[in-house]
Amino acid sequence: MIPPAGHYRPFVRAGDTVYVSGQVPRLPDGSYRPADVATETALALRNLAAVVAAAGGDRTCVVKVTAYLADVADFAEFDHAYAAHFGDWKPARTTVVAGLRSVKVEVDAVLHLPATGGDGE
Repeated sequence: MIPPAGHYRPFVRAGDTVYVSGQVPRLPDGSYRPADVATETALALRNLAAVVAAAGGDRTCVVKVTAYLADVADFAEFDHAYAAHFGDWKPARTTVVAGLRSVKVEVDAVLHLPATGGDGE
């Protein structure tokens, strides 16, 4: 799990609900290398999966994803990469076109987990 770049936790637990902070396509060393939307989506979702695992879950614990795209024209490419990541599991999802500063995609999530894990610190 890549440490946050700002003043926030990677995830916060509230009972059986876990809120995962926005994950961007940062590389394991924390750097960012611009790429196509499919690559950036795969990286952001890999980072999301690392936080989900740190919280004690897996992809089937993800009940809601909010995806932020820099350009609506990238939706189809994003959706294809997203489907490849989640496979048959289909969490609820909202996709928003947002003024992202440098990345093409960011994702956050809500998980349902029994209250047995940490708090993201």
